[in-house]
Amino acid sequence: MFEIFSQLTTLLGLGFFLGLQHAFDPDHLVAVSTLVSKSKSLKKSSLLGLMWGLGHTTTLFAVGAVLLFFKWSIPNRWALSFEFIIGILLVFLGGNVLRRLHKEKVHLHKHVHEDGLEHIHLHSHQNATFHDHKHTSFLVGLLHGLAGSAALSLLALSTADSLVQGFSFILIFGLGSMVGMFASSTLIAIPFKLMGNFEVFSQGLKTFVGVSSVILGFFLMSKIGYLLMSAEI
Repeated sequence: MFEIFSQLTTLLGLGFFLGLQHAFDPDHLVAVSTLVSKSKSLKKSSLLGLMWGLGHTTTLFAVGAVLLFFKWSIPNRWALSFEFIIGILLVFLGGNVLRRLHKEKVHLHKHVHEDGLEHIHLHSHQNATFHDHKHTSFLVGLLHGLAGSAALSLLALSTADSLVQGFSFILIFGLGSMVGMFASSTLIAIPFKLMGNFEVFSQGLKTFVGVSSVILGFFLMSKIGYLLMSAEI
């Protein structure tokens, strides 16, 4: 009995650790960075990361449960196609950040005081209000979960001795990814909050996030597109 309990504890501990590690994958961090870049609030940014993790876990459990129950596996071409979609998603998210930046671009603005003196300062048309787009973060997490469901299901099948253990492994993995993404989104939000009152630096940081997302998206698309066209797949 003790041996079974020890094996189950080890399995679930492994699932949580892998989920935590999974949250820090480059494509996940870049995707969440594009969402967090909209906010100057640590609380709202952390919530966005948590919603991403919830969406991610929802897809992992739904798809993984079906695959485990019927002992199916996702064909390699399908798995690669899901990854290709993530590349498209990253390009879209990064492009959206750059589009917002263009609307909020910093420019010189002349202001005349009551005494007639003119004062020139930097100004942007950035909206002071923030719509947190929790639903967007949840949907992005759903898509990322779809891309990772094939590998996770195979891992659960290879390590678990029963369906219950397999389902538990996926749930704990998802919980780990939620905790990891909550932590990572909070950390990512810190520089955005610190730069919030310095428009030039803030927009420079957002530009970096947007361009990085677009570049990584095109890189994934080209890499996976090559594999999809390969005769070996």
